Amino acid sequence: MSTATASSPTLRWWIGISAILIVAVDQATKWWAETTLEFREYTPVIGDLLGWRLVYNPGAAFGLASDYTWILTILAGAAVIGLTIFAFRVPNVWWGVGVAALLGGAISHLGDRLFRDPGFAVGHIVDFIDYAGFFVGNVADIFLVVGAIYLVLVSLFQKDPSPEGDELPAQEN
Repeated sequence: MSTATASSPTLRWWIGISAILIVAVDQATKWWAETTLEFREYTPVIGDLLGWRLVYNPGAAFGLASDYTWILTILAGAAVIGLTIFAFRVPNVWWGVGVAALLGGAISHLGDRLFRDPGFAVGHIVDFIDYAGFFVGNVADIFLVVGAIYLVLVSLFQKDPSPEGDELPAQEN
């Protein structure tokens, strides 16, 4: 039986479909937040530790670079392009999981930047998950952070980037 490898269409499809599902979940939860929550009002989920608070972030993490939204849009576009290229070269499923998480989060953020108010390429990110008042994020942020940590761990602990058994089974014709 053959397996999916770095040049495998099966692995590339798996990464692409996973990224699209992440975008769909992120955008659906943002829609929920915008249609359910009141702007800036805190709704506790786990007391003061975790709750819902709808905000619109023109900047990056923690609101940094708020005056440079168009630069953040360019960076998000570059990230999507770079991750897409890397998705065609991932050595195995272990790397594919992390790349799919990053790609889904980056595509969703790019979509917000391009198509949300206040306008094209300067759109604000919809954030609604309040972490004890420390920062407010969204589902795409979770996938970006977890995907990045996951890839660091894979790079540290995986000795051979393509050992047998780490690939998806290829479909047989």
